Parts: sequence; C-alpha cells; structure tokens
Amino acid sequence: MFSVTRRQFLAHSGLALSGLGFAKEVPLPIVDTHTHFYDPTRPEGVPWPDKDSKFLYRKVEPAEFIKLSRPLGIVGTVVVEASPWVNDNQYLLDLAEKDPFLLAIVGRLILGSKDFAKNLQRFAKNPKWVGMRINESELVDAIKNDSLLDDLKRLADAGRTLDINGGPSLLPHVSKLTEKIPQLRIVINHLANVKIDGKAPPKEWLVNLKTACESKKVWCKLSALVEGTGKNDGKAPKELAYYQPILDAVWKEVGPEKLIFGSNWPVSALYADLPTVVGIVQEYLANKPREQAEAVLSRNAHTAYQWPIDKK
Repeated sequence: MFSVTRRQFLAHSGLALSGLGFAKEVPLPIVDTHTHFYDPTRPEGVPWPDKDSKFLYRKVEPAEFIKLSRPLGIVGTVVVEASPWVNDNQYLLDLAEKDPFLLAIVGRLILGSKDFAKNLQRFAKNPKWVGMRINESELVDAIKNDSLLDDLKRLADAGRTLDINGGPSLLPHVSKLTEKIPQLRIVINHLANVKIDGKAPPKEWLVNLKTACESKKVWCKLSALVEGTGKNDGKAPKELAYYQPILDAVWKEVGPEKLIFGSNWPVSALYADLPTVVGIVQEYLANKPREQAEAVLSRNAHTAYQWPIDKK
C-alpha cells in the first residue's frame, strides 16, 4: 500500500544530514502538514468551501498542488479534512491510496455522534488515517461533557492525533485537555490564528501557547502566517521582517521541537502564492542549526502524526 520506504523517508526528510547553515548545503526537503483537497463537482457537492468563495469553490486535487510544491522542496503532505461528512474521510483516503505524495490524512468525525466509535474503528483500520480535527467550540464542549471526552479518549486509545483549529482563546482549553487525557497527541493549528501585524505578539497568547506546548504530546503548526495578516487580496507581505516578531517569539518560548510546517493551501493562496508561504519559513530557518530546521520541516511532523513508513 505504501511506496515510501524508511530509507527513502530518511533521505527525503534530511534525517541523515547534520551540521549548521543548511542554506549552504542541500536544501532540506519539506513535509507540508496542512493542505485541503475537495471536489465541488461531485453529485453531492461539498459542505466547504461556500459557493460564494469564487477563488476556493472549484475542484482542488493533489496533482495541482504537487506541480506547485515539488519545485519548492515539498516531498509529501498531510491532508486535513474540513468537511463534517463522514464519507469525506474515505474520499481523502482514496486519494492517498492513488498517490503516495499524500502521506497521511487528518479526518473529521463529530464528537458525540451516534456512530462515532464505529466510524473511528472503520477509519483507524487504515494506517494513513492518522487522526481527526475539531474546532474550538467542540473542544470547549468536550472539556465540560464526559461523553464527548470519552470520544477523545477513544481517539487516544486508537493511537491517533487530534488537530484543533480556533483562535487564541482555545489555548487554555488545550491545556485542560492535556490534563484530562495526557496520552492524547494534539496539534494546534495555525498558531491558534493569532493576528500578525509586524509587531510583537500579544503576551497572553504567547504565555498560553507556551503553557499548552509544555505537554510532551502537544505540537503547534507554523502555518497561516500570511492568513494572519488579514490581507486576503493576495497582498500579504512577502518580507520575512514582517513575520519575524511572531517567529522569534514562538522559537524562543515554544521551541523548534514543538513546531511543524504547514502551508494551509489552497486557502493560503488567497493571501500569497505558495513560493512566498514556503519561502518565509525557509528564510527564517536558514540561519538556524540544520538539525532544528529539519525538525520543523519534517521530523516533528512524523513524531506528531506517526504515519506509516515502509521499513524495507
């Protein structure tokens, strides 16, 4: 089923390389941990994106992303499902079956749904289904509701990862969840969608992010940087200096072993093209120790999601 061998992954992810100043060596390959694929032309359509989004409401498939991303050094992606429809988990798994570039699928199941346990068991049979995503409101409800929390315990027991998307206010709830289910692997999406304005980040956000990431099983996606500017006309700043205060803050307070790269394509393309999205992070990492850069660009992703690697 999986054509990527352990040796190939090590070579692709730069695990065999060491030293400083990776910009002077072979560029480190990248695993993009946040992409979306969907097809509004299906008979049933799609629940997201909305038809009013002329830019996003179109057929978006792996071939388009692969063509754009491979020249930038991206060697594989973790796809995140935004649809609440159960069978859309299978839609993405079918795409991954056809193309090994799709390393893993973060699906979507609704906590508290009648068939949650049954559907979890169904999709967890496929090792490429590495987890599921919920929104901030679902997390808040789960913290207060034992039956919803039981579903997250089932996810943890299945060895799967929980992605969480929301604003800065979600971070204290992540910390509470780590106390209730310490064995659950958690990935905070998009830096908790903090506003990015070229200035130092809010202190409360930074403190809460650091606290949440103190758990050994919590990571944070270094994603939605251009989206954080709010400039959805394709004019997000391209200069690293604009994002430097945020990047410096998370590097210092959270640390490179907790950060994983994601592009959030095609949503990010509303704000900046893919070379800009990737280039901002590459430029920032160019002066970091190669081992730390490699952790952000690939190794941490596999630790967080644990997709299968053929050991041949």
